[in-house]
Parts: sequence; C-alpha cells; structure tokens
Amino acid sequence: MNPQLLFWIPAALRLSFILIASGLTWYFFGPIIGLAVAIICLIVLIVVQLNYLYLLSGWLDHPDSEKLPDGWGAWTDIFSRLYRLRRDDERNRTELTEWLARFRQAMSLLPDGVVIMDDVLFLEWCNPAAERHLGLNNGRDKGMRVTNLIRSPDFIDYIILGRYEQPLTLSLKDRKLIVQIIPFENRRQILVTHDATESERIEMMRRDFIANASHELRTPLTVINGFLEIAQAQPDLDQTIRMSHLKLMIEQGERMQNLVEDMLTLTRLESIDYPLRPEHVNIHNLLEQIRQEAEALSGGRHVISLTIDGPDIEGSTDELRSAFSNLVSNAVRYTPVHGRIDIKWQNSAAGPQFSVKDNGIGMRPEHLVRLTERFYRVDKSRSRETQGTGLGLAIVKHVLLRHGAVLAIESQPDVGSTFSVQFKTVNLPA
Repeated sequence: MNPQLLFWIPAALRLSFILIASGLTWYFFGPIIGLAVAIICLIVLIVVQLNYLYLLSGWLDHPDSEKLPDGWGAWTDIFSRLYRLRRDDERNRTELTEWLARFRQAMSLLPDGVVIMDDVLFLEWCNPAAERHLGLNNGRDKGMRVTNLIRSPDFIDYIILGRYEQPLTLSLKDRKLIVQIIPFENRRQILVTHDATESERIEMMRRDFIANASHELRTPLTVINGFLEIAQAQPDLDQTIRMSHLKLMIEQGERMQNLVEDMLTLTRLESIDYPLRPEHVNIHNLLEQIRQEAEALSGGRHVISLTIDGPDIEGSTDELRSAFSNLVSNAVRYTPVHGRIDIKWQNSAAGPQFSVKDNGIGMRPEHLVRLTERFYRVDKSRSRETQGTGLGLAIVKHVLLRHGAVLAIESQPDVGSTFSVQFKTVNLPA
C-alpha cells in the first residue's frame, strides 16, 4: 500500500472519531458541551503528539544511550523505522570497524612504511614500518605536522616543490629510504617509504665482488700474456729463461683456477637450489686427513698437533672438510717457521667445538670483524705470496651458516690467533 495512505488513513480515522464524539455530545447535551468535548479531544491529541516529539528529540540527542520509545498510532511506524535504521547503522558500523581493523592489520604487516596525512600534512595514522623508518610514533605524534617530525632538508624541498610523480631517495637514521607522496581523495595524502638499505648493501657487495674478482684475475692474466708475448717476440729465448717463464705461468694459471673454483664454491653454497644434505661425519677420519694435508703444506717447518675428544656430527663431509681445511691451511701460511699449530675437536656444554690455535703473526682487532668478507686481506702482499684467493674465510662463513655453527676469532699481533667453531648439541640417529 502507498505509504502516504498508511499515514493519512489512521489520522483521518482519529479526526473522524473526534468529530463523531463531538457531534453526539452536541446532539444529546447541547452545543457548548459538544464544543468542549471536541476541544478537549484535540488538546489531548496535541499533547500526545508533543510528548512523542519530546521523546523523539531526547532520543535524537543521545541515540546511543537512550532507549527508543514505544509509539502509538502513526508513531508506531515512525519508531519502527527508526529502530530498523539504528539496527542497520549499528551493523554497518560494526562491519566498518572490522574492515578498518583488518586494513590496519594488513598495513601493519607491510614491509613498507605507510603514513596517512591530511591536506596540510598533519599526521593521522602510520604503520609500524613507517615508525621504524622515519622515527615516528603513532600515538605521540598524531595531529602533528609531518614536516616538523621529519627533519630533513631534502624532504622539505620535496614537499615544497610538490613534484610527487618522482620518488625521493632519502638518507635518514642510517637507512636509505625511497619516499613518495601519493595524493588521494580531496583532503588526504599517503606517504610511502621503502627501505632500500639492504638492497643497496647487496648491490654494493655485487659491485665490489665484480671489481675484486676482475682485479684478482687481471694480475695473473697480465703475467701470462706478458710471458707469451715475450715468447712470441723472442723465439730463440734461452731455455733456462723459458722454463722460468713457464713455471711462473703455471703458478699464475693455478692461482686463477683456485680463484674460479672458490667463486663457484661460494655461489653453490649461497644457492637455494643447493640444500644441505646431512650425513654422518666421521670426525676422526676427517681431521686426520686435514692434519696430513697441513703437514704436507708445512713441509716440516711447523709443529702440528691434533686432539680429538668429541662426538661425530651430522652434516656435509665435503663442506666441513673445506671449512676446516681453510682454517688449518691459513694457520700454516701465517705462522713463521718453527711455530706451533694445535688442532682440537672437543665437547663443550654448548656442543662440539673445533678450534685451530697458532702462535703466528696475529692480527689487530680492527681486522677481525671483516675477515669473512670476500677478498678481504689483512696483508695483501703476504696473501699473494702464500697463494691465497681471499675467499677462504668467506667459504668458511657460509659453510658454518649452513650447519648452524658459529665462528669466533681471537687474535693478538705477534702472539697468535685462535679460530673456534661452535656447533650445536649433536643428536645422531641410533
């Protein structure tokens, strides 16, 4: 039925009832009493309507705290509609609150920072990543101007110029951030930050690795090419000189081969396509082979001892042989003649421990933190004399990472060094 009819029919019936009652009273008791009854009925009707208007006004002032009143007549339909609107509004607000909570949770999990600002750059909300990147605090800084919170001339210039189509690279709090402002709606802006510190570090490592590898390969190639040019230009070169040149070329070729093999080993260890396949590692046999290799490398110039007092472990025998052999061969290379090298495998409270101790040349403290970097050398001239590639300790670091082990280094100049590898508690299958 038409809503207008639903409203006017009850109103017309009430007015008709008043007219009928007044007419009957007029007929039986006279016009004065009839008019009095009509006036009284109209006054009662008006008072009832005003009372409902008063109740409705009070409810509109406090819709959440006041109970919706009961109605009579047309007011029943009015209050029923208001009740349905209130119920729908509460359901919509509940859904909106849930969606807002989901949105904030999703924004909180993003690795990139998100800052919501108004049109004059006052902070409205930011996620935890933005707090870390920019040093903000969502609770403390809300309502403050972002340009007062981020004290960077480059950022201020970026805001003033307003060229938001291009991101800004910003160095802030030891981080390299890529910042961009995205306007949305009429009075809102989003500030997005991406932490490029790690990407920049990896890119720098890549550039350094290529530069260092090129440099390391260039020297032996220069030597080999130089001797070949001499041989070509002087075919009647003295046999003794020719053999000397060939010996040096063979040494430089072996140096390049060792360098390439070490680089391939590092690449393989870092590859996710080369997972660790644990096996039973016979520590006694492994360390005995390494001791024999160390004695061969030493040629009787050092005193080398081996002590084994610990259990076997699980891991890759080949990888552990590479790591342990690198540590032991370094001790041989950097320990003067008649020096002592102690190789130990022992059990500790934290688990099995491998150590190599020497009384060699040692190192200053500032070198220790960089020893496992690719191509890092404490003494470059001595490293080349000992045929080192500069990748041995980098290989050791990656092997130990794959085995969950930790490398500790203690060293003093002219006193010696101790390289210790701590493994976790062993749990071999029965």
